[in-house]
Amino acid sequence: MSESVLDAIVARTRARLAESPPDVAVLEAKIAKQRPAKDAFFALSEPGNRIIAEVKRRSPSLGALAPEADAVAVARRYVAAGAAAISVLTEPERFGGSFEDLQAVSEAVPVPALCKDFIVDPRQVLMARAHGASLVLLIVAALSDAELVSLREAIESHGMQALVEVHDREECRRALATGARVIGVNSRDLHTLTIDLAVAEALRAELPDQVMPIAESGVHGPAEIARLRRAGYRRFLVGSSLMTASDPEALLRAMIDTGSDA
Repeated sequence: MSESVLDAIVARTRARLAESPPDVAVLEAKIAKQRPAKDAFFALSEPGNRIIAEVKRRSPSLGALAPEADAVAVARRYVAAGAAAISVLTEPERFGGSFEDLQAVSEAVPVPALCKDFIVDPRQVLMARAHGASLVLLIVAALSDAELVSLREAIESHGMQALVEVHDREECRRALATGARVIGVNSRDLHTLTIDLAVAEALRAELPDQVMPIAESGVHGPAEIARLRRAGYRRFLVGSSLMTASDPEALLRAMIDTGSDA
C-alpha cells in the first residue's frame, strides 16, 4: 500500500524534530514569561455559530491559496467579522505556516489561537504554548491511545485546550475513551484528502452532550453551515474558503448569521 498523505506528513514532522530538536530549556523559559492561555472552551461555548477561522497559505489538496498572505492582517479581519478563535497553520512544508505566525497572531488578536499542526511529540506542545497557543490540534489517526492521553494531558497542564480530531466511528470511540472534551469531526479523509459532509453528519450522533463537537472541512458558505446545523453542530473550523474568498469578512459574517440562535 502506498504511503498516505497523513503518513507522509507525520513522517516528515518526526524527521524535522530529529534534524532540529527544539531547545526545551529555551521554550520553558519563554513559557514562564507568557500570559496565561486564553479560555478557548469559554470562547467556543458562547451562543450562536462559533467559527474558528483559519490562516492557511497552502494546502496539500488545493496547493497555493494565498502564499503571500500576512497572517496578522488576515486574523484581524477574521476577528472584526466575528470569529470566535483563529486557527494558525504552523506546519511549514505542506501548508506554508510557522510558529512565528502563531505568535504574531496570538499577540495581535483578543481571541484564542489554535496551533494547527501534526503534533506527535511533547516538545511541540511546549512550542505551541511558547508561541501563544490556547488550543492545540491532536489528530487521532496519527497517534496511539497512549500518545493521545499524554499529549492531551501535557496540553492541559499548560492551561490550553486540546482539539482532538476524528474521522470515523472508531476514532470517535478512541477519542472519548482517552478523555477528549473538544472533538473536531473532520469531513476530509486525511489519507486520500477527499471530503464528504456526510461523515460529520453521521458522527455527530456518536458524541455525547458533555463533549464539544466542532465540524471541520468542506464548509464553503452558508449552505454547508445550514446543513451541519441540522445535524447538530454550532461550532465550525473554516479555512480554505475564507482564504480564497474575494470578501472573506462578508463570507464569515454570512456563515455566522446562518440560522444563528444568538
